[in-house]
Amino acid sequence: MTEAALPFTTMTIKPELAGVLRQLRPGQKLRITHTVRVGSQSWPAVVTGTFRHLGSLATGIATHRLPQDDIIIPTIHLTKDNQELTSVTLDEHTRIEVLA
Repeated sequence: MTEAALPFTTMTIKPELAGVLRQLRPGQKLRITHTVRVGSQSWPAVVTGTFRHLGSLATGIATHRLPQDDIIIPTIHLTKDNQELTSVTLDEHTRIEVLA
């Protein structure tokens, strides 16, 4: 089986996260832990679901400025157990666990 290609992003994907992303296959059960921070408080947000695909999300300033204003981040698309479709954008603090 060949490794999956990483999506185009403007951020650097840490090698350990890149290794996990390259091994993901549709149908795998995942638990993704994302750290949410508001002000000085932070807490984990956890989502569990079945991996559908890996993509990119273009964000940025909503004005006509320089192309460098665009920020493109990796995004994992999942299906939760209740069949809800969800997406999680990744950052340097995201943890991904492949469940058995």
